[in-house]
Amino acid sequence: MSSTESTTTQSFADLGLSDSLLKTLADIGYESPSPIQAECIPVLLQGRDLIGQAQTGTGKTAAFALPLMEQIDVKLTKPQALVLTPTRELAIQVAEALQSYAKNLPGFHVLPIYGGQSYTIQLKQLSRGAHIIVGTPGRVMDHIERKTLNLDNLKTMVLDEADEMLRMGFIDDVEWILERTPAQHQTALFSATMPDQIRRVAQKYLVDPREIKIKSATATVAAIRQVYWQVSGMHKLDALTRILEVEDNFDAAIIFVRTKNSTVELADKLSARGYAAAALNGDLNQQMRERVIEQLKSGALDIVVATDVAARGIDVPRVSHVVNYDIPYDTEAYVHRIGRTGRAGRTGNAILFVAPREISMLRSIERATRSPIAPLTLPSRADVTNKRVADFKAGVVEVLNAEGLDFFANIVSQIAEEQNVGAEEVAAALAMMAQKGKPLQIPGEDPAPPRPMAAGDARRPGSFGERDRKPRTDERSDRPRFEGRSDKPRVESSGDSRPRFEDKPRRASSGAPTGDMVRYRIDVGRDHGVQVKDIVGAIANEAGIESRFIGRIALYDESSTVELPAGMPKEADNALKRTRVRGVPINMRPDESAARPEGSERKFDGERKFKKHADR
Repeated sequence: MSSTESTTTQSFADLGLSDSLLKTLADIGYESPSPIQAECIPVLLQGRDLIGQAQTGTGKTAAFALPLMEQIDVKLTKPQALVLTPTRELAIQVAEALQSYAKNLPGFHVLPIYGGQSYTIQLKQLSRGAHIIVGTPGRVMDHIERKTLNLDNLKTMVLDEADEMLRMGFIDDVEWILERTPAQHQTALFSATMPDQIRRVAQKYLVDPREIKIKSATATVAAIRQVYWQVSGMHKLDALTRILEVEDNFDAAIIFVRTKNSTVELADKLSARGYAAAALNGDLNQQMRERVIEQLKSGALDIVVATDVAARGIDVPRVSHVVNYDIPYDTEAYVHRIGRTGRAGRTGNAILFVAPREISMLRSIERATRSPIAPLTLPSRADVTNKRVADFKAGVVEVLNAEGLDFFANIVSQIAEEQNVGAEEVAAALAMMAQKGKPLQIPGEDPAPPRPMAAGDARRPGSFGERDRKPRTDERSDRPRFEGRSDKPRVESSGDSRPRFEDKPRRASSGAPTGDMVRYRIDVGRDHGVQVKDIVGAIANEAGIESRFIGRIALYDESSTVELPAGMPKEADNALKRTRVRGVPINMRPDESAARPEGSERKFDGERKFKKHADR
């Protein structure tokens, strides 16, 4: 394997991408490639195999997605690229990214396939033809076995987050798929870490790969207060204005967004709300850029909305706050961003907006900067009102201490006499007039506070142990999703009819609910080539039950038993009856012949037994 160190490329045009794709990137608002993109795109365009080692959130999706777009023959409506991801959430994200890059490629079709979605829907979409398949290993295996997914025309194979697939127990499935790909094809493997087993897979299946490792930033400014707001229940713009209003010692801010278009849009909206704001992006010439920075220094502007590229080199001591309105693509960009505050010996403030699907990036930033980022409670309507009233009072007091009020005092006296009211009532009317441009009280209700993200929430949504989203009904099916955990060991069968017990993988979990367990029998066993992980994956993915809720599993010749929580709703029961393991219907029903496993009686919080969950 050959390796290379990262260099800095200032433009996507330097990477060898087509004019059509460059136009799409410009329309989206992308200005310059991240380090992983700058290194990987030229290598993949050359057709070489590649190993990319970089942390989550470094922009690696575009690093492999853009070269894939260049290699697609739209006239051939058969799978030409396959991207394997560890979770359904990541599969959807990658598919959405590919679709956005296909803006100027009419007829292009990408198809995400993953557990939890109806086979009927996926079979119909596969029959129509797709150029790129993005899927989770288990569902991709199923379609290959069913012969509903044909890889004969495959040109490129991408393994995204390989170490995560290893951690989740999917690496055998990944190798099974790799063995069924055409002999001549390109393979790209991306992983945040390089465990021995991933290294072995790379050595076995990749041909003379170029190895690229992107080092993440590991230092940050100690004088900067770092907090994050979990995006939930309120539009980001409304939350931003609330936060800016109540922040102590606010003087000036740089707000970072990802695209040029967003800088203009957000700056206009802030200006409409009374803030002295301007956009700073790559479309500005040097003279205009210098003018914006000078206005920020002089106080003519209080807020600059910028992209990473445009903000390079800004040194304005009065910048008290940096707001990551859009989370950065990589940890290094985060460090560079927050370095715009806390300068000249001053303390600074860095605020990060984090959507549920971006939790893993938050954790990556914490690891890279070696410092925790504390959650920020969104200011309430009362907090904002109190701050506005305090500022209003301070303004009134400042004017009271000024000279030359006699003329205005005389006007107030005249109004009071003419209207037969007191001076206080006239003052109240004047106060109401004065606050018309910015009401002291804001309308509406406070959103419900988001469920806090615990330290163990670094897993991506859609993975086993998912806790990143509030439970809700799946918009695509009636399948429920459960939260909780059973600490019971799983069972692996031995060569005879008596089961052999094995401890299931343990994951950190705090406050997980427990409850009474019921043993069920299913019509698949070792004669069908079934393993414990197959049953766990089928129940977790197809029925939407968290793996932590699955108790002991025993494999026999023609059947198996599995423990699940008592009192499952009808929707869950129906979903499980329809579930298949390796193509065989499991026909799940209570196991009447078996006694209850020892130690299975546990108390359960009845109000929070089950909640429907969405798998985005």
